[in-house]
Amino acid sequence: MIGAIVAFVLAVLIGLCVFGAVIFHGRKRYNKKLFTVCVAVGAAFALVFLIVPFSIHTVDTGEVAVVKHLGEARATRAAGTHFDFWLTETYQRYDVKVQNLEVHTAAYSKDAQTMDIQMTVQYQVRADKVIDVANRYGTLSTLENRITSVSIEKTKSVLSQYSAMQIIETRAEISPEVEETVKSAIDENYFVDIVAVVLTNIDFSDKFEQTVEDKMIAEQEKLKAEYEKEKAIIEAEKELEVAKLEAEANIARAEGDAEAVRVRAEAEANALKVKSIEVARMLGFTITETEVEDGIIYAIDFTGKSAEEIQLIQDYLKYIAYLEKWDGKLPEVMGDGANIFIPLG
Repeated sequence: MIGAIVAFVLAVLIGLCVFGAVIFHGRKRYNKKLFTVCVAVGAAFALVFLIVPFSIHTVDTGEVAVVKHLGEARATRAAGTHFDFWLTETYQRYDVKVQNLEVHTAAYSKDAQTMDIQMTVQYQVRADKVIDVANRYGTLSTLENRITSVSIEKTKSVLSQYSAMQIIETRAEISPEVEETVKSAIDENYFVDIVAVVLTNIDFSDKFEQTVEDKMIAEQEKLKAEYEKEKAIIEAEKELEVAKLEAEANIARAEGDAEAVRVRAEAEANALKVKSIEVARMLGFTITETEVEDGIIYAIDFTGKSAEEIQLIQDYLKYIAYLEKWDGKLPEVMGDGANIFIPLG
């Protein structure tokens, strides 16, 4: 920009000098001195025009320029405006900001599955090594081609160590390994710093992807079947527990009912025993009482009694025995008497 402005100003001055020379030369009274001055000044401006504007060089921010003297790289120029004679000094600019390389290639997994790889390599040229870059690689595009080749080679080497399923399942772990391998391979001889290497996409063949999808569906169905099975087992166990509790409740109710029946029968039997003793006393039978640990034994003496009276008492005793089935014992009728046991409780 500065060179263009200087060139414009010099061109205007040269034009004025030429115009003045023409004016002075065309007058009737020719002034040789003024004509010579205009020509000399115009020539000087023309010389300056050929030297100055083309020797002013501007280097933008983020760039470093290599100055070549007659083709030989000798010095560098940072961002700013510089003056170097354009006939002997030329500028070759290098972008030293972080650069993105989009790399596409095909690769094979350990089990010979093909895949298309897309990756991004970010690198930055070392500003203090641009002369070395110029001497070894010439242009930045040549250096980028070399970085691309090394990145592809090392990425293929890493991916070939894993099966296709491992790559799918552990991609987050493989990507850092690829980055580390590429960084190690692009050493100081490339005069750049590798900022990052990222696997942006890995595409397998349609056939393999369909196989993976089918496998995932099968695994999901298996998990679903296992879940349904566990759910059914839990439901069955729950129903079994409920049934068990209901059965225990029924048993408890049945045992309670049986106990109630037994207690009622026992009470009725004791009442009949007492009643039979009262009847025997009313009929004039002799009653003797004997206390034992659990109750009282009443003995009825049948001596001198009629058969009908004895039969009446025996019928009571038989009925009592019928009600006492829970212990399997029947009252004993012996000789001329009978014993009746009445518990205290």
